[in-house]
Amino acid sequence: MRTTVRLDPEVAAEAERLGRERHIGLGEAVNELARAGLPRGRAATPFRQRTAEVGVTTDVSNIAETLELLDRYDAESRP
Repeated sequence: MRTTVRLDPEVAAEAERLGRERHIGLGEAVNELARAGLPRGRAATPFRQRTAEVGVTTDVSNIAETLELLDRYDAESRP
């Protein structure tokens, strides 16, 4: 794929240095630098749901009732 990008001066200098050192073109040097910055084999951080005590105990199986209760709780806690 061909595209135009703007490189910061230090990135351009490093790509040019790498190109001269390895006898490769600027595009290939930029690709090597970009690939070097990609994450490799990092394990994904498992999702953990955080909870907070709101002082209300209710059966949440009835969604409509739960939403009404939360709306009332929210309205009462506003100044």
